[in-house]
Amino acid sequence: MKTLARFVKDESGATAIEYGLIAAGISVVIIVAVQTLGGTLNGVFESINTSLGPVADGG
Repeated sequence: MKTLARFVKDESGATAIEYGLIAAGISVVIIVAVQTLGGTLNGVFESINTSLGPVADGG
């Protein structure tokens, strides 16, 4: 019984797990932001390419 009580009170490793969860959460936010902004930026560059296409071709 003492071993179980000692195990429950032991907090070693908890900080590492917390940092891991924080890093995972930040990673998810970054991935979602890149995917969302990536599509938007692709549309902007396609619009610019369409507008500048005739100028770049010399016409």
